[in-house]
Amino acid sequence: MPNQKILYITTEMYPYQEDTNMAALVNKMALKMHNEGNDVRVFMPRFGQISERKFQLHEVIRLSGMNIIINDLDQPLIIKVASLPGERLQVYFIDNEEYFKRKQYYVDDEGNPFADNDERAIFFARGVIETIKKLNWVPDVIHLNGWMSSFVPIYLKTYYESDTYFKDAKIVLSLYNEKDANLDKNIAEKLTFDNISGLKALDNPTIKNFVIESMNYVDMVVKGDEFLDADLDKGFNETTTSKSEYVDVDSINQLY
Repeated sequence: MPNQKILYITTEMYPYQEDTNMAALVNKMALKMHNEGNDVRVFMPRFGQISERKFQLHEVIRLSGMNIIINDLDQPLIIKVASLPGERLQVYFIDNEEYFKRKQYYVDDEGNPFADNDERAIFFARGVIETIKKLNWVPDVIHLNGWMSSFVPIYLKTYYESDTYFKDAKIVLSLYNEKDANLDKNIAEKLTFDNISGLKALDNPTIKNFVIESMNYVDMVVKGDEFLDADLDKGFNETTTSKSEYVDVDSINQLY
């Protein structure tokens, strides 16, 4: 079914990240839908490991300049864009000096999770939502990949609940076996600042628990990895949301 507007929100995509199932899968899904005549956009964080020169990223001035308030602090939102190498598919990068300049993804050189991973996820989720609105582009399908993207549906169904911009968009969540880590114990206060409370994941705030929580806020859950770890598999089996086993790339359009 061509002529759909499909938004991929992801933490990984080949060639910006290599050697992971998620990065390869997002690349293949986005390209397949793009080549079939759909209007496809991809949003991801501009992690410090992504070379701006190599991949020819440039700032989109008309989209940059907004501030996202996190825990009562203004954080400037910078939007960069590049075409997927060799393709006419645009990839947008959410950037901020405070959150995304560092060279590591989620843990420091000693393997300790960054204390602000929760704020980085909140900033990313809200940055994507606000930028899409500024683009004046309304997606039919929003496909989430990677734990940071799981904050998007939580925000859409709470903080942005009265905003009708995304009301007709269908949200698909892909589950992957990502490395789990604790999130800041004060995340409840930061979410309360945005009038978000009552999440079960706040009892034990971890990456995995927020992914499991987000299953309740989407229209479809699908296995991104064919075999999930025990906790994710349990969440997948118990969710009342519509769900699908692993779908290969050739069949992804049937899901949409």
